[in-house]
Amino acid sequence: MTVFSTVRLGILALLLFSCTKAEDKSQEISSESFRNEVAATEVRTATAERKSFDYLINAIGKLEAQSEVKALVEREGYLEKVSVLEGQYVQKGQLIATLDRREAEFALEKAKIAVVKAQSELEVLKTQFHLALESKDSAISKTVQNRILVNSGLSLAEVELKEAQLNLSRCEVRAPVSGKIANIKFREGSLVTKNAEFAEILSTDRLLLRVNVLESDIPLISSNQRAEVYPISDSQNAIEGRVTAINPKVDENGLVQVSITLNSVKNLLPGMNARAIIRAPQSNSLVVPKDAVVYRSGRAVVFTVENGKESKWNYVEVGKDNGQEIEILEGIPENSTVITTNNLQLAHQAPVKLVKE
Repeated sequence: MTVFSTVRLGILALLLFSCTKAEDKSQEISSESFRNEVAATEVRTATAERKSFDYLINAIGKLEAQSEVKALVEREGYLEKVSVLEGQYVQKGQLIATLDRREAEFALEKAKIAVVKAQSELEVLKTQFHLALESKDSAISKTVQNRILVNSGLSLAEVELKEAQLNLSRCEVRAPVSGKIANIKFREGSLVTKNAEFAEILSTDRLLLRVNVLESDIPLISSNQRAEVYPISDSQNAIEGRVTAINPKVDENGLVQVSITLNSVKNLLPGMNARAIIRAPQSNSLVVPKDAVVYRSGRAVVFTVENGKESKWNYVEVGKDNGQEIEILEGIPENSTVITTNNLQLAHQAPVKLVKE
């Protein structure tokens, strides 16, 4: 090999060494300065706290009167007078409608005449059997007295008189309970049958909301538990209520009926739609704001702050959710600083800047 060739190979080797070193230095600078070159994401944070947590059970239903009773017509006849209007408040026993009384009044008069006639017949029989009635043997006297009562027809006439009086009273329809009149079925002049429903009477001083709740939530509900009711007519203002009944049967859809009694009925009517929120307190739960949980590929993720300047990606298992806070069952430790804003596109170990309120 000539001197020229040797020199040439040395120059090539020096050039290759210089390029390799320059490339390594370039890569080293890029790796170390990457985080400094990327702008830090401004985030707000909260603390994962272990505390009491109100789980909210939401359900929809209709308001009902606590008592809904049907006022029935007790005999057949023509409706002569309707004394009430729908929505009118009535007291128990108040007259609300009247049937044509003429036939019943005639029957009552005939029954009274029959009683007078039977009393006259009784006096005649007493005269005929006065010796037996005055007998010293009390058994004989009592037996004779009973027989002449029957033979005179007085006993039967008195029973028929009571029956006629009862039939006359059945010409009146009276309120079986106090409440508001609803759904009047007949007008004056209508022919009604025995036991026909004339109207409904609603006890509107207390209202119930019946809602269907998932069977999985039933263990969290108990009698007298607090609830908030939001009528559709006034969805911004809550009315306080209490759970008063839980149906012990699950329906075919896996739902259980729960009854809530409202503490106020102002401006409310039976049949109105309403939404209920039943509060089920959970103690000693690890809780974060709901905004701290994001979902990636169908899995729940919470970003925490590491060293005050870097994000950390944490897969978590979530529990109950009350719309504002969410329960964390597993994935982050207590008192972790969790990121609540700008976390939808945040990456693992991305630089972050904490922003205070």
